[in-house]
Amino acid sequence: MNKHFPIVLMFLSFFISTMTAKTPRTPSYLILGGELGNSSASSKEDIKAFFPKLKDMGLNTVLMPVYWELIEPSEGQFEFSLVEEAIATAKENNLKIVPLWFGAWKNSMSCYAPEWVKTDTKRFPRAITEQGKPLEILSAFSEDVLNADLKAFNAFLDYLKTYDKDNTICMIQIENEIGMLESPRDHSSLANKVYSKGVPDVLAKKLKVKAGTSWKDLAEENDYADEMFMAWNYAQYVENLAKAAREKLPTTPLYVNAALDSRGRRPGQYPSAGPIARLANIWKAGAPSIDFISPDLYDPPFAPWFLQYDFPDNPLFIPEIRRSKNSGTHAFYVIGEHNAIGFSPFSIENATEEEANRLKQAYSLLKKLEPFCSKKFDSYGVLFDSQNAKESKVMEKDGIKTISNHFFTLPWDSRATDGSIWPDGGGMIIELGKDEFLIAGTGIVVKWESSNESNIEKRLGEDGFLLSGDESKESKWNGKERIGILSCDEVDINPDGTFRVIRRLNGDETHQGRHVRIGVDDYKALHVKLYRY
Repeated sequence: MNKHFPIVLMFLSFFISTMTAKTPRTPSYLILGGELGNSSASSKEDIKAFFPKLKDMGLNTVLMPVYWELIEPSEGQFEFSLVEEAIATAKENNLKIVPLWFGAWKNSMSCYAPEWVKTDTKRFPRAITEQGKPLEILSAFSEDVLNADLKAFNAFLDYLKTYDKDNTICMIQIENEIGMLESPRDHSSLANKVYSKGVPDVLAKKLKVKAGTSWKDLAEENDYADEMFMAWNYAQYVENLAKAAREKLPTTPLYVNAALDSRGRRPGQYPSAGPIARLANIWKAGAPSIDFISPDLYDPPFAPWFLQYDFPDNPLFIPEIRRSKNSGTHAFYVIGEHNAIGFSPFSIENATEEEANRLKQAYSLLKKLEPFCSKKFDSYGVLFDSQNAKESKVMEKDGIKTISNHFFTLPWDSRATDGSIWPDGGGMIIELGKDEFLIAGTGIVVKWESSNESNIEKRLGEDGFLLSGDESKESKWNGKERIGILSCDEVDINPDGTFRVIRRLNGDETHQGRHVRIGVDDYKALHVKLYRY
């Protein structure tokens, strides 16, 4: 994590404590998605080939780029045949689409601007470094850049209003990983003129500083002050597109995504000034028509990044995450722990057979769990990755401690000790009622203890009996009660949220009533009832 994060965390904390309440728009269903690679929506043949494959993988939503350069190859001449093909093919496969507007910027760069924009540097100026170096980044301070981008985006919105009568488009991402590279801010003449005016009134009120305060006075280091300046102006730019979308598609959720300030990078070393968590207050103030900001995740451990984006009035959506055989495990965790509204591994069409099969297992179960993935039920997630695989997670409530561990902390699977890399284990634990739980996921073991007893756990052999030579002693037991497993059923979940029992698990499968578990090769749901004695 960036070593400067604690210094600037105060801005996020201030935002969280003072923001005005609103209800962000979100999709009406849990997004079990995948994002196409950057060039995989530029071909009708690819769209026709990939969408059925993604349906078979268990997806209900495809995140796909929409390219300014292909929509408006000549100025004022618009072409939407790729979008039409995508919507039609999605409908054939019962899929929804989240279009990613690759407009003025994609991963900071302006590589998806049309040729007529790229080649006219006088009309469409570039951002400039402090040293005077021009960048292939369109300047956010140019009205001509904004007007051209907005005109194309408006044409896209008009097309959706006319053609997408069935609302196949469920949400829109505006731009992609917006931000500055090589320099924390734009030093063009247009940018410098705006910079010299200081902090504008509306932002000054949010930050509780005097209007016109110098930007450099907002942070201890100039790089971070410059980043705040750019964040405000990028957000203002995006707000123009968001307002257009809000006018034409009033119920469609809108979001922006961020490339993260990971690996200790400083502003200018990543697409800085994008909607990263510590700049959330500036982005929310500058682009109020945006419903939420979302992280693109490539650097584990992922759990701390999930947490940064789970703050009030910001529904957690993971639009892009490194694809792996553990993707389904991460989806279970972020949905269970943070009530995430969706999850989407990147370059999904290139999933290996193992990755595809594992994700299909996970998504199939998550679809059935959707009735329980709401704030109606108390739930939390567990995730055991390379950072904490041998640790326990303990949750305590109503006199019960729920203790979770990685499946390989049990002694029975040879892969736990033969040098094999432990796959990530995780899932969600949902409280259905008093002493009743739904456990779902993969690679986890869960047990329960009473909060009022101090228990010295006896060491057990593989057969479940006490190890010989274990002379550990416990003082006189002074607890009030103990917790036992009344029943454990592996269940399938019906569309109405009721259970169909697949099998009763007991004996060896619950270690004679000591715990419940799901192996690393499976995704399962367990309905567990407890009792007290």
